[in-house]
Amino acid sequence: MSHIEAPAERPLGVGILGAGPVTQAIHLPALARLQDILEVRHIMDVDPAVASSVAARVGAVSSSGMDELLGDPGVDIVAICSPHQFHADQVIAACRAGKKAVLCEKPFAMNGEEAARIADASAATGVPIVVGAMHTFDPGWLAAEQNWGDLPERVHTLRSSIVLPPNARFEDFATEIITRPAAGNPDYSDIGVIKALMQGGIMGLAIHDLPLVRRFTPDFGDIEVLQARHVRPSGYAVSLRTPTRVIELRAVMNSTWKPEWTFEAIADDSALHIDFTPSYVQAGSAVATFSRDGQATSYGPYGHNGYEGEWRHLAELARGTRQAPSAQTLIDDLTFALAISGATVQNVAAGQAAAEKAGANA
Repeated sequence: MSHIEAPAERPLGVGILGAGPVTQAIHLPALARLQDILEVRHIMDVDPAVASSVAARVGAVSSSGMDELLGDPGVDIVAICSPHQFHADQVIAACRAGKKAVLCEKPFAMNGEEAARIADASAATGVPIVVGAMHTFDPGWLAAEQNWGDLPERVHTLRSSIVLPPNARFEDFATEIITRPAAGNPDYSDIGVIKALMQGGIMGLAIHDLPLVRRFTPDFGDIEVLQARHVRPSGYAVSLRTPTRVIELRAVMNSTWKPEWTFEAIADDSALHIDFTPSYVQAGSAVATFSRDGQATSYGPYGHNGYEGEWRHLAELARGTRQAPSAQTLIDDLTFALAISGATVQNVAAGQAAAEKAGANA
């Protein structure tokens, strides 16, 4: 009797809302390595020329309206890569359009009310949502998670340290970017500018590691900013504490230092150190190293990074072979990030006001 092989599953169709640098330099290269399971079928951007040009790279349909993409029957998974103020409404619309899964770049909402609306829409429609905090999908992080034992209960200090060239340098290295927002010259004497830069740093950069920090912070709802400082031209130095944890967030973006992205969780007798690869280089996974009693054990590097990992995760969600993430986890991650961002901005403003008062009294 001849053996008849079952036909291979057809790749799932991907539609992307927003065709800017993140789509061009990160998502399209990641999806190009996953063509056996995922196929880009529709690119939408409010600039029709950008949408058309980027779509032509991958043989996809292009449009300049969300309704066209959501109405495309070839799109199974929607990736939302638009400006963050549009995220909540677009996530909800994608759920109601009956898609199989939604990826939303961070932050997926701007406040708790938006987050609750998204959670309700996901629950009502059964459409799973993934937030693009790529480190939680990195195989190096997942290996650490499987091997850390009781470390989360014993940790006292957490650190996220990021040194990167400006994104444009990586983006230009990775791809031919079509259109880029014009760079301005910030007025560092304007407290409003500093507050916006700090908020952008926390919600745009630190937010990648905040879900990792939260996994080691059981009392994350009770957090205090000890010190917050803007680091020119685009960085931050923030020290925080909860009743049981000290948290240090550091980032600097310049063109002179060697790129590095590390996360550390430190207990009295052991520690976890994770080296992540810079996002735009697509250089494979993180390496996780546990240290205890003078001995070190490492996991990784593995063959893909967190961006490819999140797309693999989405494909499994869309096919029903993986359980959907808890909406409460997404809400807690967002609440944690918003609390740190808000407290950091308040701390910076208070420090500026104190400095100005001291100067006036001098």
